[in-house]
Amino acid sequence: MVGSRTRTTRLGILVRLLAVLAVVAGVPGAPARAAPDAAPFKVIAFYNGTYDAAHISFDREANAWFAQAGAQNGFTYTPTTDWSRLNTATLAQYQVVMFLDDYPHTPSQQSAFQAYMAGGGGFVGFHVAAFNTDTRDWPWYHDTFLGTGTFRSNTWGPTSETLRIDDAGHAATAGLPATLTSSVSEWYSWQRDLRLNPNIDVLASMAPSTFPIGTDPNQTWYSGDYPIVWSHRSYRMVYNNFGHNAMDYATDTALSSTFASAEQNRLLLQEIAWAAGRSGPGTPSSGPIRGYGGKCVDVAGGGSANGTPVQLYDCNGTAAQKWTVGTDTLSALGKCMDVAAAGTANGTKVQLHDCNGSGSQIWRRQANGTVVNPQSGKCLDATGPSSANGTRLQIWSCGDGANQRWALPS
Repeated sequence: MVGSRTRTTRLGILVRLLAVLAVVAGVPGAPARAAPDAAPFKVIAFYNGTYDAAHISFDREANAWFAQAGAQNGFTYTPTTDWSRLNTATLAQYQVVMFLDDYPHTPSQQSAFQAYMAGGGGFVGFHVAAFNTDTRDWPWYHDTFLGTGTFRSNTWGPTSETLRIDDAGHAATAGLPATLTSSVSEWYSWQRDLRLNPNIDVLASMAPSTFPIGTDPNQTWYSGDYPIVWSHRSYRMVYNNFGHNAMDYATDTALSSTFASAEQNRLLLQEIAWAAGRSGPGTPSSGPIRGYGGKCVDVAGGGSANGTPVQLYDCNGTAAQKWTVGTDTLSALGKCMDVAAAGTANGTKVQLHDCNGSGSQIWRRQANGTVVNPQSGKCLDATGPSSANGTRLQIWSCGDGANQRWALPS
């Protein structure tokens, strides 16, 4: 917790305690994936468990919940307070790293984690793992990776809120409703506006209907834009701005559970699967991609040779216009939509190519209808803009134009 604490009323404590007893009779059950991959992947979670009873409570239940969830969802979970294990040799054994209540502070550990992420490793972080009042101890982590800058403010007391899904096309949010009810948490805001950072993909934020947020009038948010869950487009990472239980500090008793929301739990499991490079639950959707002028995204001539242009054309229901939306990929005729020669410059053409998992074949749908290639930071764009048959698709700096708005199959 940051800032002053306001004494919770006895009635408020009773209501929260009853809610917790109804949900947490042990460890809340974790939803199981229907068909996990055959070989379990490995998750390692770093924490201290020494600061603020609310964070310690979260650490304890997270370690129990993720162990159970892993057994049901195809991953192993290893919690540790030994931060010296944050080294290249150890990290190579794990597909996902979690920071539960802190981040590394030694140069060697920071360097090992940064290299791990640059090499395609996965990360899921929580709440106070982003807290800082001076980014100079690790500028890459705070300013680039998380994009937050320094801590700005927090709400108090801890509350359950309505979260709005901002990017329904991300694998972490697949199949979730437009809004969901969060678990109880204290909430942080940050120095930097994440919406202005083209590298940050906000997955969920405070819904306008949820204000005011907090119970202390001096630490309540009454309006504004507050991202809660986000990812950096260049990494397999998700940060969650929750992980602080309501507490009776006098008796060291938890009054809430971070895992009391079934929908939030599903979000967490899908974050972990995506960070590990595993597909989330469900069957990939397929069908036409509709764009500028009502035309469909089309493989020129129905060809499947590498380098075949991707273009706009009258919608006709053929296989050349049937695109499968996978985890960060768009494919047709057995091949993937690809940025030619892994280019990043405006005007680089889009083509069909053998699927190879490279950054030139990663496409992420945004809440505003754009489709972003994270490697370039550019948007899928109809050249011109034109809607004439045969108009080539390219990548271009993201803007407000209708030629960058796409309706993907759902």
